[in-house]
Amino acid sequence: MLMCTHAISNSNAAVLDKTLVYCFDASPTGFDANQARSIPEYTTHSSPLYNRLVDFKRGETRLEPSLAERWDISKDGKVYTFYLRRGVKFHTTPWFKPTREFNAEDVLFTFERMRNPNMPFRKAYPVEFISFHHFGLDKIISRIEALDEGHAVRFTLNTVHAPFLSKLAAPFASILSAEYAAQLLKEGDPSNISWKPVGTGPFIFQEYVKDATIRFKGNPEYWKPDEVQLSRLIFDITPDAAVRVQKLKANECQVISNPRLTDISALERDPNIQVAQSAGFNMSYLAYNTTHQPLGDVRVRRALDMAIDKKAIIDQVYAGRAQIAVAPVPPLQWSYDKTLQDAPRDLEKAKALLKEAGYPNGFTLSLWSPHSIGTNPNPQLTAAMIQSDWKKIGVQSKIVTHEWGEFIKRAINGEHDVLLIGGIGTFPDPDIWLQMLSSNAARNGINYSRWRNQAFDDLIQKAVQTVDIDERTQFYLKAQRIFKQEQPFTPIAYSAVYQPIHKNVTGFKINPLGPTIFSGVGLK
Repeated sequence: MLMCTHAISNSNAAVLDKTLVYCFDASPTGFDANQARSIPEYTTHSSPLYNRLVDFKRGETRLEPSLAERWDISKDGKVYTFYLRRGVKFHTTPWFKPTREFNAEDVLFTFERMRNPNMPFRKAYPVEFISFHHFGLDKIISRIEALDEGHAVRFTLNTVHAPFLSKLAAPFASILSAEYAAQLLKEGDPSNISWKPVGTGPFIFQEYVKDATIRFKGNPEYWKPDEVQLSRLIFDITPDAAVRVQKLKANECQVISNPRLTDISALERDPNIQVAQSAGFNMSYLAYNTTHQPLGDVRVRRALDMAIDKKAIIDQVYAGRAQIAVAPVPPLQWSYDKTLQDAPRDLEKAKALLKEAGYPNGFTLSLWSPHSIGTNPNPQLTAAMIQSDWKKIGVQSKIVTHEWGEFIKRAINGEHDVLLIGGIGTFPDPDIWLQMLSSNAARNGINYSRWRNQAFDDLIQKAVQTVDIDERTQFYLKAQRIFKQEQPFTPIAYSAVYQPIHKNVTGFKINPLGPTIFSGVGLK
């Protein structure tokens, strides 16, 4: 509930006692941003609790200084020197009282923990750093050094890597406290770095009540004081979308996550609700496991692609509030190839392609679909519609689902035949779409099609080693054309993003890169 009773003070300004409640649909798996790999995880900790060396401007995809005030890049493009912001304080909590300000030691700890499995803290608390490795930073970074008595950090790369700065602004690169980590090692409980988190961000963690609430308080010592407009931020874990809407209407929540698209029209008519809207930096798609026959045959993939009625999916699943996807990157992404076209939907031609490939009577496959996913309001309905479309060309499919963690684990292991999945770009570079979803380097990661094409790989490798955006764009355009010819996955939809908020919320901006951000957000 909204409370406005008395004033509290911070070092820079008086902040009214304002509590914002966010009705959120997922329980956290911890609060260590370095380990996180999903938008709900990023929302619960990377934006409220932490900062990175560089960040994206709130509500935009442009980079801005953060814990690094400025940086230099060497002429050969392989050395980045970051000059660190002074006066930044880590959170003071009941479990940690910092004795020093943020410095290079914290940057080194954060990245060496992800890079080096033999460092003491990593050995004491061995966990996976999926994003760091999927982004290729384990191979890209050669050396990290502290400079200028701990007020600067130098990253030396093995090769030119054009998306490097953007990757450092992604949530997984959030900076943790080396001093706190040393305390946890001494106490013999290093896992508390995830469950009793400490950062430099606008909100301080207070408690998590399992499957119920996450409580934060405004950081009175935040280095950007104007961004702290709330004294308390509460995540009310509410899995049911209909209940989230009811709580918003009753002002029990002032912001809600993942509204049902069928509720948007009614919310837009409610005089007490604002519905923010933005084009999405996202894509839902259907990945064909090319290591499972007959999906290794491009004729089969084209036939399956050609049979899908994408317009019906947009109309029925997305309530018309999405764009048919054609390219393997979303339209918001620079280098998006707007000239690409889908083959016309043609069931007879699809049957002919299957016959040519040696399957005149079709075949049977497994179609994996999650229970829920941020880029698709109803993946089970989508899967059922695709199942029906394929049946018309003689292809039988069994819909398979698992609990989310098991689903992703098995998908990365390549157990599926076809996988309905989606992605939201956590940094605005074509590399996140083309390298991570389709390259040979990601075949054991989130390249769920396990497709391999040397010409494609050569182009995206040349692109990341090219600094000039116009030159990079040409490489990516050629790569997208190869993708379209080979069809390792079928892009389904680019969905619009809708964010209902109560009319008394101020300063809210939709984040095109996924996580919901509450810095700068206040209440009237």
